[in-house]
Amino acid sequence: MTARLTSLGDLPPSVRRPAYDSAAHGAGILHLGLGAFHRAHQAIFTDDALAAEGGDWRIIGANLRSRDIAQALNAQNGLYTVLERSEQDRARVIAIHAYAIGGDAAEILRTACDPAIRILSLTVSEKAYGIDRTAMDADTGHPAVAHDLMQQQAPQGVLGIISAALAARRDAGTAPFTVLCCDNLPDNGALLRAGVTGFARRLDPGLADWIADNVAFPATMVDRITPAVTDKTLADVEAMTGRRDLACVETEPFSQWVIEDHFPQGRPAWEAGGAQFVRDVRAHEAMKLRMLNGSHSLIAYAGQMLGLPFVRDAVADPDLAPLIRRHMRAAGTTLPQGAGLDPDGYAMALMARFANPAIAHQTRQIAMDGTEKLPQRWFAPAAEVLEAGGDARPFALATATWLAWLSQLAAVGQAPDDPRGAALLDLARRAGSDDAALTRSVLALPGLAPASVTGNPAFTETVQAMLSRIRRDGLRPVLKAELTA
Repeated sequence: MTARLTSLGDLPPSVRRPAYDSAAHGAGILHLGLGAFHRAHQAIFTDDALAAEGGDWRIIGANLRSRDIAQALNAQNGLYTVLERSEQDRARVIAIHAYAIGGDAAEILRTACDPAIRILSLTVSEKAYGIDRTAMDADTGHPAVAHDLMQQQAPQGVLGIISAALAARRDAGTAPFTVLCCDNLPDNGALLRAGVTGFARRLDPGLADWIADNVAFPATMVDRITPAVTDKTLADVEAMTGRRDLACVETEPFSQWVIEDHFPQGRPAWEAGGAQFVRDVRAHEAMKLRMLNGSHSLIAYAGQMLGLPFVRDAVADPDLAPLIRRHMRAAGTTLPQGAGLDPDGYAMALMARFANPAIAHQTRQIAMDGTEKLPQRWFAPAAEVLEAGGDARPFALATATWLAWLSQLAAVGQAPDDPRGAALLDLARRAGSDDAALTRSVLALPGLAPASVTGNPAFTETVQAMLSRIRRDGLRPVLKAELTA
């Protein structure tokens, strides 16, 4: 059996190695969410930062639930391979993680209280935070939030752990860490601040005020397509490195990170890896959420209904690809003017990235957690288009496709992989073949779509009509009709 990746020795010359001595640098970042995206994105920027300017900025990675990746990283002395997929695949070994914590909330909390930790960053997915976006407050109905409000000395969730750690640091006279959200949430810094302070206020109003006055929550926009690791990933990494690597990831060549530059306790030189520091992230965030993520969600649901397993297949489909571009154009009209954005150029670049034949990004993977993603990806821009008197038909098609996909799952008794999966299944079953009822009931879910969308008869009737045609004739004839509309 091939030896495990545990050191940098004897790696082939073609494999890029860290350009610094990892043992010479302490840890200054605690990162929650050791998923593939973090290992292909923030970790690489930090690896580049240490190579350029040094500093005690190594990362202690942690997962709140899963132990597998943490165990794999620790068994490999924190080393893992990033496989960059393109016409010529490239392999790079990363050494930025000092160690990893898997499924031990108490150890995560202890680490967060360590004065050496100056940044607590997160990629835990939208559904894990437990924030009510409409109220800009902690969601007390979220299981982790409810648990942590009752068991504040032994928190298990994001808001509980951050609040408890900040309380301990305040009481010890230790400077607070900066909280850096790197998930696809709208205005993610302000949203996480609202969630943390809302949680803290229920336990200690003084702590909430202290957090509001003293803790930085910079906003970010992150972008890098990172498919799920497959057996081929593992085999290709082993062939390129000569080592077995159970923590490897694969990704595309493109990578972007836009960050609000507000780090009172300092930060790594992330600009060395290409990060862009700005005063206001919102314009960049809106472009990414609405154009990239929004079209990704359309691809996810349409792709599955058309039997297209990968994003690259969807953008090669002659009926679907023009409507993906149409969706991007519609989203681009909602972006702020005067922010230096180039929606047309961005759309062209996205289609080229999506078409990368070396990236096997599954439509099924993107389709998860729709009710968490679609409010900012589809329904916020749709509301703006409707309020401006524009053409929201691209968003109506996307919505009808999603509803048709939900109805297909319901027909076989399957709930979608979504925090509201059971509710969606129940609504689809209750609606049966009544397309108006399905449209009305799903769009009425709290926090999903603004009133300007749900209360617009022309939009909802268009969705319903498209849904009826998809369920009667299939998606492809509807796409063909849209191309000639």
